[in-house]
Amino acid sequence: MTPDPAPPGRGPAQPATVPLTKEPDPAGRDVPGGERGSGHRTRRPWSARRVPATLVAAVILVAAVAALADVIAVRAGRPAAAWRRHLADALATRPVDDVWMLTGAAVAAAVGVWLIVLALTPGLRRWLPLRRPADCPRLKASLDRDGAATLLRDAATRVPGVGAARIRVRRHRVKARADVRFRDPRQVKEDLTAALGEECDRLALARAPRIAVRVRQRTD
Repeated sequence: MTPDPAPPGRGPAQPATVPLTKEPDPAGRDVPGGERGSGHRTRRPWSARRVPATLVAAVILVAAVAALADVIAVRAGRPAAAWRRHLADALATRPVDDVWMLTGAAVAAAVGVWLIVLALTPGLRRWLPLRRPADCPRLKASLDRDGAATLLRDAATRVPGVGAARIRVRRHRVKARADVRFRDPRQVKEDLTAALGEECDRLALARAPRIAVRVRQRTD
C-alpha cells in the first residue's frame, strides 16, 4: 500500500513514497506532541549503508585471508611472503615523520571519521518522514523531497497572480521563489505563504518546515 498525499478532489499525485509498513521502533524514538493535527511524530529512517558495509567487509576479508594464508605457509616451513617482509621492514625502519607514514595515518584517520559519521547519522536525506497516525503508532511512511516539491509547486501555481514558481524542500525549510504576473506582489506573497502552509499541513510531515517565500514582479 502506498500513501497518496493528494486530498480528495485534486489531480493524481506524482511523487514516489516509501510503501507503508508496520514495524517496531527498537530505539523508542516516538515523540508525542509537537506536530499539527493528530498522530505521533517520527524521525527520518536510517539507511542500511549497504555499500560502505560491503566495501569495509571486502577489505577486511581480503587482508585477513592474505595474512592467514601467509602465516599458514610460514608454519608449513616456507618463507614469509615478500609483501609481509617488506611491510614489517618498513614499519620497523621508517621514522614517524616520514611522508608515507603521515600519509597512511591521515588516510586511516579520514576513513575512520567517515565510518563514525556513517554509524551515527541516519542518512536518506532525500526522504521526509511523515507523522504516524494516532491509532497506529507503529506505522512508518516517508515522502520523497522531489515529490513534496512537486506538490508544493502545484499549490503555488494555483495562487492568483503567480506565473511560475520554483520550490526547494530542505529538511526543515521550504524555499519558494515565484514570478508575479499581476496583482500586488505583497498580497501575492501573503497568499502564497498561506497556500504553502496549508499544503504542508496536507502532506502530514513529521516536522512542519519553515517557509521562506520570495516574489518578483515580471511583466515580460
